Amino acid sequence: MTILLTGVTGLVGSRLLPRLAKAGFDCRALVRGGKEVPSGVMAIDGDLFDPESLGRAVSGASAIVHLAALFRTLDADLIWKSNLEGTRNLIAAAKDHAPKARFIMSSTSNIYEENSARPGLEDDAAEPKQAYPASKLAAENELRASGLNWTILRLGFVYGDNDGHLESLPRHAANGKWHPAKTMSTIHHRDIATAIRLALTGAIDGRVVNIVDEAPLSIYELAQLVGDHLEPSSEPLVNPWNLHVDGSLARSLGFQPTVRTVYQAAQENLL
Repeated sequence: MTILLTGVTGLVGSRLLPRLAKAGFDCRALVRGGKEVPSGVMAIDGDLFDPESLGRAVSGASAIVHLAALFRTLDADLIWKSNLEGTRNLIAAAKDHAPKARFIMSSTSNIYEENSARPGLEDDAAEPKQAYPASKLAAENELRASGLNWTILRLGFVYGDNDGHLESLPRHAANGKWHPAKTMSTIHHRDIATAIRLALTGAIDGRVVNIVDEAPLSIYELAQLVGDHLEPSSEPLVNPWNLHVDGSLARSLGFQPTVRTVYQAAQENLL
């Protein structure tokens, strides 16, 4: 199976690509500026705004794993351009050059409404206000309407493999004045690979699926696990289900996380 991956130098892609290559998949990586890729991976120089390079990248691919996304910036226009327009360009290239390829796109559980009365479900209505989740939801809708064979994976809070993401959480929580009792659904990099490999079998075709582990934890507990501290509070938690999503659909389709909790990751030195 020949797989094209985008976003291979990002938080998720830089950890997923080596796992897929090691598992024996024939991987291609869309990269800019001659950036290095793991041994055995074909690097294709280009980007999401270069139609010629996209055509070369997707031609002959049996699957496309679209991870490229922008969110670490205050430039909302750039976020929309990268996440929506970039996805449109990749969809167009797939339709022209690889119409039978399975198109798997990573998205975010941040699209769910803050005032939900329960954990977020895949078919919940959502109108996120922030540029990153709003642009990802718009990109999801483009893919769903494309006529391609698609899968959308909405990832919980991604952590592990020394990516520094979990370690940065206490600072963001303090700056955002998040309640320490707020719980987050999480997913380890190793199980993003688990989910992608399941999707590559076709088990999730035509589905939007939440990909999370088995135990959402409070911001307070997560901070403690990385040796940090948040001020405790017994004040009422206004939005108890924000960032907490339902992973039961993924389980019913065959997804089983191998890193079931962040506590397990800490015990096994996987943070």
